[in-house]
Amino acid sequence: QVQLVESGGGLAQAGDSLTLSCTVSGRALSSLSMAWFRQSPGKERLFVARTTRGTNSTRYSDFVKDRFIVSRDDAKNTVYLKMNNLTPEDTATYVCAAAVSFGGLYSAQTTYDYWGQGTQVTVSS
Repeated sequence: QVQLVESGGGLAQAGDSLTLSCTVSGRALSSLSMAWFRQSPGKERLFVARTTRGTNSTRYSDFVKDRFIVSRDDAKNTVYLKMNNLTPEDTATYVCAAAVSFGGLYSAQTTYDYWGQGTQVTVSS
């Protein structure tokens, strides 16, 4: 059974940086495309970033492009999200997700087969 466990969330001030981690068990990370989503209270879950298996391809939402960096270490079965220049609008629960196949829209939740529980990020002004 594939399990995803996020860590690294916490409190930050505007302008700070945080790095989130998502550790995968039950399947080799090299066989998975991975994404980060985020959800604020009362709002829909939004796509943040993705790293595609077997390639150096990454994709980002417009609201984090040039501030966030997604990366992966297949040997450690861990995906990272480096978040720079945080703003209060980045406050959310960040969730990682895994896709087994290449098919589907990279930003669609339905593309992903497995989900973590999330880690909370709170940014104060």
